[in-house]
Amino acid sequence: MSLLTIYYHRDFDGMVSGAILARVLRGQGEKQIRFRHINYDQSRNWDDFSVGERFAIVDFHFHPRADYWFDHHPTTFLTPELQASYEPNERWNWDAKSPSCPPIILGHAKEHWGYHVPERFEEMSKWSDIIDAAAFKDVDQAIFGDNAALRIMRSLSVAPHPNWTDEITQALSAGDLDNVASRPDMEKAYARAARNRDKALDQFPDTVVWQKGRVIFFDAATTKVRRERFSPFYHHPELSYAVGVIPTRAGFHITCGENPWNQPADGVHVGELLGKYGGGGHRAVGGANPPSKQAALEQAEEIAELLHAHMDKRESQR
Repeated sequence: MSLLTIYYHRDFDGMVSGAILARVLRGQGEKQIRFRHINYDQSRNWDDFSVGERFAIVDFHFHPRADYWFDHHPTTFLTPELQASYEPNERWNWDAKSPSCPPIILGHAKEHWGYHVPERFEEMSKWSDIIDAAAFKDVDQAIFGDNAALRIMRSLSVAPHPNWTDEITQALSAGDLDNVASRPDMEKAYARAARNRDKALDQFPDTVVWQKGRVIFFDAATTKVRRERFSPFYHHPELSYAVGVIPTRAGFHITCGENPWNQPADGVHVGELLGKYGGGGHRAVGGANPPSKQAALEQAEEIAELLHAHMDKRESQR
C-alpha cells in the first residue's frame, strides 16, 4: 500500500488517537504511515484538503475522502452536505457522546478488526477521557498534577519545534506513557512548562478585561503573557465561563470553556456556539481561529457577552 498520513488534532486526545490508530492499522497491513498535526485554521479550504494523497483523520472534522476517520466532536460536520455523506462503516466511526476519541478507535478496532487492546492503550485512553473532558478531581490536579499523562499534556504547550508532536505521537504508538514522559526532551519541556504555569498563574489577573457575574473575558494575545488553561477558575472559583484570546504559531485563538468545578445548571453548548465563528468543540469547551488579532478579540468579547446574557437571563428566571 502507498503512504498513509494520519492527521490528528494537536492535543493529548488527538495524539493518543493517532498513535493508537497507527498501531492498529499496521496490524491491518498499513506499512507506510506518517503523522501530521492539524488545527482549525486548516479547515478553511476543507474541500481541497490533502488532495492526491491517502489520509486518515482522528479527533477532527469529518472528510469524505478520508480512508479512515474517527471523531467525537458534536461539531465535526462543517456542512449539512458533509453530514449527509457520513455513514458508519468499517473505516469511519463517530460518537459525540464519547469523552474522547481513543475509546471510539479501540472499540471499533475490537469489533471490526479483532484487535486485542494492550494495557498501555487502555491507560492512555483512560487519561484521554479525563483530560479532554476536564474530568479532573479538582483544580489542583488539573494545574499541578504530575503523573506521566499530565506531564505529557502540559509539555505540549512548549513544543521545541513545530513537528515535535509528530515525534511524540510516534513515541506513544511504540511505547507507554512512562516511557514517553521520561524522554529527555519531554523532561526538559515539562520543566519549562511548569515554570510557565507558575508564571501564568501570576500573570493572569492582569489579562482580565472584565468580569460580569459568572463570566470573565481576558486578553492574553501576546507572547509576553504565559497561558494556563485553568487560571480563570483557579483565581475565580465562582466563575462558570471563561473566554479569552491567546496567541498560536498560526495566529490567534479564541478559547472558551465552562468551569468544570462550577458548571452552569442550564448552560450553552460551547462547541456549537464556537461553530458559528468557524471553530468547534464540545458542550463545555470550544475554540476558533479568526483571521486576525482584532477579529479574535472582537469575536471573543461578543461570545463572552452572549454567555453573560444567557447566564443573566437564567438567574432572573429563578
